[in-house]
Amino acid sequence: MKADIRKTMVLVEDTRKEMGRAIDPPTRRAVAIAVIANPFAGEYVEDLEPLMEIGAELGGYLGEKAVAVLNIEPSAAESYGKAAVVGERGELEHAAAILHPRLGAPLRKAVEKGAALVPSSKKRGGPGTPLDVPLGHKDAAYVRSHFDGIEVRIPDAPAADEILVAVAVTDSGRPLPRVGGLTTDEAVGEDGLR
Repeated sequence: MKADIRKTMVLVEDTRKEMGRAIDPPTRRAVAIAVIANPFAGEYVEDLEPLMEIGAELGGYLGEKAVAVLNIEPSAAESYGKAAVVGERGELEHAAAILHPRLGAPLRKAVEKGAALVPSSKKRGGPGTPLDVPLGHKDAAYVRSHFDGIEVRIPDAPAADEILVAVAVTDSGRPLPRVGGLTTDEAVGEDGLR
């Protein structure tokens, strides 16, 4: 099944100053969003395979869009995350079917590697529901400077029979990180943790 996409949106955030200090180069975060029809809105369906297929499709599509808007090589991506809001006629398991079984592999391809788990969140809500997309280092979960998140919302989505799906990618961690932990230079990226 191909995703029935009503609209897409891409957001780029460049942080150039934090606490009066210049951030050079700026930290950059991108979020690519698709608002799709929920084929199972309003009914219980045991087999969610079609939504898993949509997840695989959106992982690559949205991951590539986020990397492209940052204008970086895929290998320069440092962190990622995924999230979804299901409209009121859907269920959280619909978001889980999109986000978990198959979205990760094509997203990892879009950012080259991605040994660490992709942080995720899901919720149910109506149009304009704010969605926090969690972020973590793509190769080493213990890199604390990359524990972050970015909020997105679309005023007219999701409708009751839609799902809003978001993928975030960054080229760096938080501005001015100083809480210790593994640094990006120390990360090995083989076990997904260190």
